[in-house]
Amino acid sequence: MPDTTTDTARRVTVSRKTAETDITVTIDLDGRGRSSSRTGVGFFDHMIDQLARHSLIDIDLKATGDLHIDDHHTVEDCGIALGQALTKALGTKRGIRRYGSFHLAMDDALIRAALDLSGRPFLVWNVDFPTDKIGSFDTELVREFFQALSTHGGITLHVDRLHGLNSHHIAEASFKAVARALREAVEPDPRMGGELPSTKGAL
Repeated sequence: MPDTTTDTARRVTVSRKTAETDITVTIDLDGRGRSSSRTGVGFFDHMIDQLARHSLIDIDLKATGDLHIDDHHTVEDCGIALGQALTKALGTKRGIRRYGSFHLAMDDALIRAALDLSGRPFLVWNVDFPTDKIGSFDTELVREFFQALSTHGGITLHVDRLHGLNSHHIAEASFKAVARALREAVEPDPRMGGELPSTKGAL
């Protein structure tokens, strides 16, 4: 059986404040995909909505940052805070499926995401964008977000663009594909009986 309260009540709040950003995020791994994202970066808020909806993880994210400089610190630090919240909510990781993967098609875009909640962060990012911006949003920040999420969430994460012509579709399909893989990985496995999904004895 789970041996920490985090394992059974998988709802946590994490706050992160630096000279560049002030972020508070609450997640519920057993939610219904509800999202409230208020970062000041419109396209990024839209992507967090997709991440929540398709992972079925409730996400309440509020961030203020140095947007007068650019969006980089805000997007990256939100990834850090979300990764920290995910780690905390997973607790010992007893009884979860641990692994997840998904192929997601969105119009012209086809994205493959595979991940392992291994505690060993590693990002393989094979996603190219045909444009540098989506509106005013820098497309390179998509990778920055997932790098931060992977590092601070202890996630081995592979994301590959198999096809795609439209930058908006590629970015959105990436968030949705990772969300669906994450949904699978964090779900309790009824056959595990609260055991740790590892032969090492720790994750």
